[in-house]
Amino acid sequence: MAYLVTGCAGFIGGRLCEILVQRGNFVIGLDALTDYYDLRIKQNNLRSLQTYERFRFIQSDLVTNDLKPILEQVDCVFHTAGQPGVRGSWGEQFHLYLRNNIQATQRLLESIKSLHRNIKVVFSSSSSIYGNTDQLPTSETALPRPYSPYGATKLAAEHLCSLYCVNYGIPTVSLRYFTVYGPGQRPDMAFHIFIKALLQNAPIKILGDGSQTRDFTYVDDIVAANLLAAEKSVEGEIFNIGGGSRVSLRETLSILETVSGLTPTIHYEPPTKGDVRDTSADTNKARRLLGYEPKTGLEEGLRRQFGWEKGIY
Repeated sequence: MAYLVTGCAGFIGGRLCEILVQRGNFVIGLDALTDYYDLRIKQNNLRSLQTYERFRFIQSDLVTNDLKPILEQVDCVFHTAGQPGVRGSWGEQFHLYLRNNIQATQRLLESIKSLHRNIKVVFSSSSSIYGNTDQLPTSETALPRPYSPYGATKLAAEHLCSLYCVNYGIPTVSLRYFTVYGPGQRPDMAFHIFIKALLQNAPIKILGDGSQTRDFTYVDDIVAANLLAAEKSVEGEIFNIGGGSRVSLRETLSILETVSGLTPTIHYEPPTKGDVRDTSADTNKARRLLGYEPKTGLEEGLRRQFGWEKGIY
């Protein structure tokens, strides 16, 4: 099989590319190399991927570049590219979220439509589309009520995938990720920040009182869900992809103390606009239709991420 992975230099896209080529697949990785975070991190991810003969990198912008010559070479697209981050989606930078989450998805789908080929699209969505829901665990039938501009743009991109599936027969599947972590995590994400602070003997800042909860999902479980979505005949479906447990931030800090042997100094600060109180994935649908089963528990996953960060800080 031949695959296109958009956002291949990023956290999830990079790990997905690695596992795909290790399984003997041909992979085209596409990335615009935006500067949302340190480009050296993305370039380092690419250097690792480019050691594989069956991987080819193309620097390209989904919005402005002609995608058809690339799409003609593949059977399936994993669309992991996008503008991440809840906090950055407020204010002047919102145009980047419109462009990189909505417009880029529309351009990709339009390009596939014009080829009249049966190219499957597995879209990386987010639990942010649910907002502050009262339904915990949250099933896919819950009413989406995004609590941030970021969540609104991910929901819009989901709708585009569904529309192109229904109207043009493009086989799309959307996966709603719940708080992804693990080696390679972006430097702006919570666990990366917490572990870096621990290693540098700096205080850990918690936004809120620490009792807020998340369903943390290890990156390899996210990759496994993508592969299952590509393999199964589940066109037009949407799935929650979670880690299997709901844990408070205070509890995660206790686990970090256990795996690191270091005692954190914690500073509490006011919560940020757009951050939801709790998340918890009802993954029954993914288990039933995809055969999805998260394999890595939080303590083991944090142990692996701590080991990775210890090697870079």
